[in-house]
Amino acid sequence: MQHFKVCGGLLFLCLISCIGCRDSLLQLAERQLTLSARKYDALAAATVDSVNLPRTATPDGKWVFAPPRWWTSGFVPGSLWQLYEYDRNPVRLEMARRFTAKVENEQYNTSTHDLGFMLYCSFGNGYRITGEAHYRDVLLTGARSLISRFHPLIGCIQSWPKNEKWQYPVIIDNMMNLELLMWAFKQTGDSTFAKICIRHADRTIAEHFRPDYSTYHVVSYDTLTGRVQVKNTAQGAFDESVWARGQTWGLYGFTMLYRETGLSRYLNQAQKIADFLISHPAMPADGVPYWDFNAPGIPNAERDASAAAIMASALLELGSFSDRDQRRRYHRFAEKQIRSLSTPRYFAQPGENGHFLLMHGVGHKPHNSEVDVPLTYADYYYIEALMRYRRMAGDRDVDS
Repeated sequence: MQHFKVCGGLLFLCLISCIGCRDSLLQLAERQLTLSARKYDALAAATVDSVNLPRTATPDGKWVFAPPRWWTSGFVPGSLWQLYEYDRNPVRLEMARRFTAKVENEQYNTSTHDLGFMLYCSFGNGYRITGEAHYRDVLLTGARSLISRFHPLIGCIQSWPKNEKWQYPVIIDNMMNLELLMWAFKQTGDSTFAKICIRHADRTIAEHFRPDYSTYHVVSYDTLTGRVQVKNTAQGAFDESVWARGQTWGLYGFTMLYRETGLSRYLNQAQKIADFLISHPAMPADGVPYWDFNAPGIPNAERDASAAAIMASALLELGSFSDRDQRRRYHRFAEKQIRSLSTPRYFAQPGENGHFLLMHGVGHKPHNSEVDVPLTYADYYYIEALMRYRRMAGDRDVDS
């Protein structure tokens, strides 16, 4: 067995030593959630007094912070809420509240499509767990801010501002923010929220996806005609490449929309995206994708642990909506991804990696930004995947 430098005694060594063996994934999930809770307790204690939120860490473990208006601001509070849900630690509850409060003013932010990430991951988890009316009010205000970006002619929520290249850019990531709107519809009965979701999702199916169910990153529309202007990438290797995290945003988003709407076209879309990903010839054996499936330098290109975490969480849910053979395929691939992410190759030792969980994330490779670093959203969806597996195992809804 490999020997590791251990922070705070032998706990990490003892817990991590079994991960490579074929023990129960439920046992692995319990161990990893326990480790994750301790790491995030350390992260929260060290950064809670900042008005900003930790975004990533440098190779020597120094934090890089981002203001609450940055799109990732909801992930650290969201991770704290999920980990509080796991073991009901009252100190972590207080930390979850304090980190969530940092994002509160973003409910009025109409300049971004990312309010789902920012508010639903933070206040959404907080409301789900505590039922506090104030959290509900913040979420509803945020949902109204988000739909202010909807263009009736185009049928989509605008992602980024107009610029010299794009008149009305819409990115595949935007599928993730629709969950806030479906929640608002169910809370209020106002069908406006649901209608906007469905129009955005249907236009995304029609315009973002190629015949093989790979997705473009950016589709820009002409604001006068509503027609497609151009199809490009911003974070992928090139316009026609398959940017890994974008592909998993699509998988997760359409799985979520099937859960929320029951519309079979969204289930079909999610299953086709999942099949494309699982069977892709450039998918590594351990299930952790390269940052782009067409990245130059494969097999030496950087991996993106965030894409694997998002995909694993989505596959677990998608499997629960699928027939037996598909369910087994999706769940087994998700299990492989969780096991891979839980090994020392990707899961950092306590006291290292800025107290973040996962190593080897890729934020924006073309701009050389956040390459091979921890990412808050990688941690969030890794924790979510562990929690989903734990709940599904308790419900006997997992085929192994």
